[in-house]
Formats: sequence, structure tokens, C-alpha cells
Amino acid sequence: MNLTTLNLFSGSRKDSKQFAVIGLGRFGRAVCSALHDLGYEVLGIDKDAKRVDDILNDRLVSHALQLDSVDPTALKEAGIYEFDTVIIAIGSFLQESIITTLNVKQGGVKHVIAKASSSIHGTLLTKIGADRVIYPEQEAGYTLARSLTTPQILDRFDLDPDHSIVEIIIPQQFHGKTLGELQLRNRYGVNAIALIHQDKFEINLHPDSLLEQGKILVVIGANQDISKLPIHN
Repeated sequence: MNLTTLNLFSGSRKDSKQFAVIGLGRFGRAVCSALHDLGYEVLGIDKDAKRVDDILNDRLVSHALQLDSVDPTALKEAGIYEFDTVIIAIGSFLQESIITTLNVKQGGVKHVIAKASSSIHGTLLTKIGADRVIYPEQEAGYTLARSLTTPQILDRFDLDPDHSIVEIIIPQQFHGKTLGELQLRNRYGVNAIALIHQDKFEINLHPDSLLEQGKILVVIGANQDISKLPIHN
């Protein structure tokens, strides 16, 4: 259950079947690969011919084009403005990132996700119309910090800044007890939504559902309540 991938595209239109990714560096390639694996048609774009050839040879996209995204005419001729969702994966070149985002929004793209390398960069992207700004390096740092301080959390999907769905390794304190006995909602303020064991999901949970070490519990709740669970070092 890849909650991280869900988090990246949680703001995208649910009926989108085609995505364009502009910028095929490490982050852009990762986005293309994730979308392609999920069965979406992906158009990759970069001004570097080698990056375009590499991503085509690695079969991480449906199509790829070499073009300069700061040229609005080139974007229009390539049909970029017809896409519902475009990801601007240019982070290192501030001017190129901003102009590309502005071009895409002015071209009529409904949903634009833009990568930022700093808070100032992110503020500028928001002001020129980016619908969502992401900070991959910062988010990776948060993920690492969480994995070090709460290793029992296997995966996390942030619903908003204050609420999440998390997968946790069932702690020793919960072993051998039922959901009814634990009263997770009353004691911790979270709700159990699934149990996972050997890649099999049990979704229709009952008060007599038994928790055992080796299983994974999926819960939903406020982050401050999730932090109350016995999942820290």
C-alpha cells in the first residue's frame, strides 16, 4: 500500500487519465515512473535530448518530447495546454521554473503542480498561479525524521496538514487484544480502518478483531492523536 504516492497526487483531478511532466531530472523521472506504474498515460518533456532519450528507452513514459518549456508557442504546439494536470518538475533553475509555470497556467491548464527548491521559490510559484507547490527535499527530510523517531510507522498519507492515514506495526502493548478491548477511539482519538497480514487486507473490522504482532494496523486520525499511540522509540 503506497501511501506516499497517493500523497503526491491527492490534489489531482480524479478523472485525469493523462499527465504531462516537464523536467526529467531525478524527481521528474520518479514522478513519471510512479504515474506510469499506476496505468496513466504520461508525456515527459525536457530540453535535454539525452534525458528524453533515456526516459523513452527506460519505458517510464508513454511519450516524450524535447522542447524548451519557457517558449509558450512550443508548449502550445506540443498540446501541453490540453492536459488537465501538468507537473512542473524543474527545481534547480528558478527562472525556468517560474516562466514555465506561468506559461502553463496562462495556456489554460486546470491543475498545475510545481516543484519548489525554497520557500521563496514556492511563494513565487503560488503567486503566479500554481495550484499546488511541493518541496520534495523537505518532505524527504520529514519522512526520514519520522522513520527514525517512529520506526513502527511503515507508511503515511497526509490528508491535510493536521490529519493522516498511517500504517503501523502492531506494538507489543496491543498484542493479543481485540479492538473492542483497546477502545482506540476513546483512548487515542483514532479509528482503525484495516488490518494487513501477509499482504491480505481485512477491512470490515469488528470489536472482536484480534491484534497480533506481525500484523499491520491502518488508522486514521488527527496527527496529534496518532502521536499518542505507543509507536515511538
